Amino acid sequence: MLCADNLFTGTKKNVDHLHNHPRFEFMRHDVCFPLYVEVDEIYNLACPASPIHYQHDPVQTTKTSVHGAINMLGLAKRLKCKIFQASTSEVYGDPSVHPQPEEYWGNVNPIGPRSCYDEGKRCAETLFFDYYRQHQLEIKVARIFNTYGPRMHPKDGRVVSNFIMQALAHEDVTIYGDGSQTRSFCYVDDLIEGFVRMMASPKEVVGPINLGNPVEFTMVELAEQVLKLTNSKSKLKHMPLPADDPKQRRPDISKARSTLGWEPKVPLTEGLRQTVDYFRNLS
Repeated sequence: MLCADNLFTGTKKNVDHLHNHPRFEFMRHDVCFPLYVEVDEIYNLACPASPIHYQHDPVQTTKTSVHGAINMLGLAKRLKCKIFQASTSEVYGDPSVHPQPEEYWGNVNPIGPRSCYDEGKRCAETLFFDYYRQHQLEIKVARIFNTYGPRMHPKDGRVVSNFIMQALAHEDVTIYGDGSQTRSFCYVDDLIEGFVRMMASPKEVVGPINLGNPVEFTMVELAEQVLKLTNSKSKLKHMPLPADDPKQRRPDISKARSTLGWEPKVPLTEGLRQTVDYFRNLS
């Protein structure tokens, strides 16, 4: 396995446990530039996925999604190998359809502060399907919904890591808006199982296929679970809702169930417990 990463949001510590594996190799590389390697299949996960990181340099975020897709698709075309695209539920924007099926085209603001990520990923999907139609490339496109677990960046600005870090420090837990907005949280082990199943699926299975947890929680419910697991003295603090923040998000995973035989297994309480333990050991 070759892992290529520019470490913009990651760290080498996340793969320390793999360095002595005879089949693992790490390469520091930015997918905005061509990659000349020999591989059997490609998983393209490149792009910062939290608002703090992707809004830090929005032009580079769009380049990572679009130029990165072009470079990885070019590599797959040269090698005649299949390629997996980690797309996102953000292609649905602030949805007017709930839960979101793959047939829904989305409700995305093309000029807002989140557009660099949303539209970058939408354009990447377009490129994947154009390579599929024009060059008969074998593609696999998955739309990933909120995912969490150990080795998340403690300051990535995502709701799970935010709540846990604030709770462990007994600081106010920040909730944007009234906390009634919903998300569906998938534990990372479940998601990776979905990746592997999709990559191993028959050639005619190209996607897009939603991968996420169909169990929905409000932000207040998530905060209460985190406070309970951390035995925190933190209080809830409400702040204004950011621009274009989706009010609800839950995947329709009917296709994943019928096509891949996949659905999440890890309940939120268990996944949060393991994630809390990871963050607690960082401090």
